[in-house]
Amino acid sequence: MTTERASSKSSSDSKQGSRTPLYRQIKEYVRNQIEQSVWLANDKIPSENEMAGQFKVSRITIKNALQELIEEGLIYRIQGKGTFVAQDKLGEPPVYRPEKRQGDLTVAFLMPRIDNRFTANLLHGIENQLADEGFNLLFRTTGDSQETEKELLNQIVRSGFNGIIIYPAQGQSYNEEILKLTLNEFPVVVVDRYLRGVETNYVCSDNVTGAFEATEHCYRMGHRRIGFISTHVEGTSSIEDRLTGYEKALSENGILIDRYLRLTDLESKEVNRILQDGASDSASKERIVQYLERNPELTAVIAVNSSVGLTVMEAAKQLSRRVPEDLSVVFLDDYELSAFSAIPPTFVNQEEYTVGREAVKLLVSVMSNPKQKRRKIVVPTRLVVRASSSARPEE
Repeated sequence: MTTERASSKSSSDSKQGSRTPLYRQIKEYVRNQIEQSVWLANDKIPSENEMAGQFKVSRITIKNALQELIEEGLIYRIQGKGTFVAQDKLGEPPVYRPEKRQGDLTVAFLMPRIDNRFTANLLHGIENQLADEGFNLLFRTTGDSQETEKELLNQIVRSGFNGIIIYPAQGQSYNEEILKLTLNEFPVVVVDRYLRGVETNYVCSDNVTGAFEATEHCYRMGHRRIGFISTHVEGTSSIEDRLTGYEKALSENGILIDRYLRLTDLESKEVNRILQDGASDSASKERIVQYLERNPELTAVIAVNSSVGLTVMEAAKQLSRRVPEDLSVVFLDDYELSAFSAIPPTFVNQEEYTVGREAVKLLVSVMSNPKQKRRKIVVPTRLVVRASSSARPEE
């Protein structure tokens, strides 16, 4: 497996790219060549491979552009010989038979749920890049259930779709169906979570570096007792990587890793209520309150995500510990409208929009060549410093 780092261009830059999908640009190029009589009736046009090289896109993007022109009657294809310009619109109808297609313009995307900014931006990136490539999107949620995930995967494969992007349900093992599809060379790309030791095509944020930079930010502000709070670590690679980055930053700055400063077994479904319902789960908040009471010397906390971060801030408020004067809190992702909250949080931008676009690019590449070596693409993150972190309080 090869590991690659995606461009560090931010998601906002990505969104400002071309508004015209790539396949439509190519479609218009071919149409113009014909309308301007550069290519005449019955002329053979460049092959899909030649145009893919010319425009530096995948063959599938070219295929999608040409297929629409075939259906419009502007060109026709002869099996084994190539693609040709049809008779002009004033002449006889072209003699061609459109290829039967079943699902080859639709890609499926499965994810546990769409309930926060991260998942919404991830979906948005996938949707936009698929449109650029000329594909439709089938989107389904699994409710973070491996059983539902398995059923949906089987339905999608039976329906004849050409590719799947999947954000796996949380667990200590991949769904067997994902492994079967990978072994059978079915085009699959995994996003955000991956299973160590299993070679699949996947795209993720650089969670290790993101957590490292968040922790080092606290260290540079004078903090030495820095905690880490998360939902269950085991079986979720993104959380495991964030914990690794946190511990790496402590070690490289000469701070002993204190296991008692870690709280890593909150229930994700419970703690997520703060974003869904506007109120934290009482059990999760109470556990964080107890954690803060056990560690009065703590001056900074790295929260694995925005749900945990908001619950930490509520727990601190209950104990009359001010953020950031008494306790700095850094979120390892962001939430909708966070900039307008009473205390806008310092956070790590996971660049999830870019993760979505890169996942589609990788899937299209795999669809063009299913036997290619499996690839891991890591998207750089970015620390955004705001009001929830400050210098260590005076003792």
